[in-house]
Amino acid sequence: MNKGYKIFFGFVAFLLLIGGNAKAFRSLSSPVKSDTVKVVKGSEIPESSIVDEVIWVVGDEPILKSEVEALRLQSETENVKWAGDPDCTIPEHIAVQKLYLHQAAIDSVEVSESDVASRLDQQINYWISMAGSKEKLEEWRGQTVSQMRQQLHDDFKNQQIIEKMRQNLVKDISVTPGDVRKYFENVQADSIPFVPTEVEVEIITHQPKISQEEINRVKDQLRSYTTRVMNGETSFAALARLYSEDGSARQGGEMDYVGRGMLDPNFANVAFNLTDPKKISKIVETEFGYHIIQLIDKRGDKIKVRHILLKPHVSQSAIDETKARLDSIDNEIKSGKYTFESAATYLSDDKETKNNHGLMAYNDQESQTRTSKFEMKNLPTEIARQVETMKVGDVSKAFQMINEKGKTVCAIIKLRSRIDGHKANMTEDYQVMKNVVLNKEREKVLHDWVANKIKHTYVWMNPRYKNCNYEYQGWVK
Repeated sequence: MNKGYKIFFGFVAFLLLIGGNAKAFRSLSSPVKSDTVKVVKGSEIPESSIVDEVIWVVGDEPILKSEVEALRLQSETENVKWAGDPDCTIPEHIAVQKLYLHQAAIDSVEVSESDVASRLDQQINYWISMAGSKEKLEEWRGQTVSQMRQQLHDDFKNQQIIEKMRQNLVKDISVTPGDVRKYFENVQADSIPFVPTEVEVEIITHQPKISQEEINRVKDQLRSYTTRVMNGETSFAALARLYSEDGSARQGGEMDYVGRGMLDPNFANVAFNLTDPKKISKIVETEFGYHIIQLIDKRGDKIKVRHILLKPHVSQSAIDETKARLDSIDNEIKSGKYTFESAATYLSDDKETKNNHGLMAYNDQESQTRTSKFEMKNLPTEIARQVETMKVGDVSKAFQMINEKGKTVCAIIKLRSRIDGHKANMTEDYQVMKNVVLNKEREKVLHDWVANKIKHTYVWMNPRYKNCNYEYQGWVK
């Protein structure tokens, strides 16, 4: 994955972190309204006096000067250097992302709201872990977590659409062992990849019990929203904007047309049975929390709805009780009553790992394979902190963390293996070396696709950008 592509996926997160000024920068995919940005010619007004302007147009998508400046600022903050002149390479990079989004729209590439919510939760949970608590993060940002989700939703969705579009374009690319061997026979020694330290981790999780009083509070709140809407006091959309804890709150709880398979099964069962847009569904429990749903429209096998999501809060006493229970399991493992692997299989709440004796795994985006070997950077923050000081075979004390669904859980982990960082070799690291060759082939296919796409796409740019040395030919027409 090239450097510019990685920068793009940090861009929207950076906009949130730099504070209120981020509101001045428009979404990478948002259309420009004539009453917000005026296109001006560089010869008419000194550049230093222009607050914002459209500097490129790709297809029907504008690129704003503010977008380029925001990405430049992020690069400086992360000490990332762009090849060539940033005044040229940054707008070109943004333009390439717009090409992917345009093709994704043509090919009807979709991502599920649950996947978007999961990615948002992962990002916000990381910030919470860095800030120390949800309250500290909200105080620092001057925003509630719900408002952060709303602000980032569209951009995170576009990130995932671009990822999926790129994957679709290279899904049929493959390399043989002969290709890998031939490549590394001819590569210089200092170009052989360094394999970072990798670990395998087993985990047992227990989810703190949410009190019935807290569940009743959430349900009563949702019932009150239903009553207010049905009595004509307010609209469903207005309440969603104010109170929903889902990223769709920004759009009044409204979701795009979506098929049944893209939704949580419980949510889908209720949503697809709605027939009257004036009615509101019963309360629906999903893995994300509790919802009420309102039908907007049905179109073939797809549905468009709006919803309000509320998440019950876990009490500190419930967390403490759960940690004590896990520490007891740890003591029984140490006493030889059973193994960590058996305990994970029969006692863990983690559906993703219990059937694999607690062994964690993840989808490696670069190799597009599922693996149990984690680089430290790919582990959840709370787990990485534990692993840092552990030896192979050690079992941690119970700790609190936020899982990929955004829920508070308690866990104990066992460090199953650790392979220290080293230069890759064909015997032990064939998959790593194969990924290097495979990624080079994929990048070549993607490069050729972009070059061809430019030929058939309308491009306009401010004259001051026409003398740049771009990676791709054909921008200047």
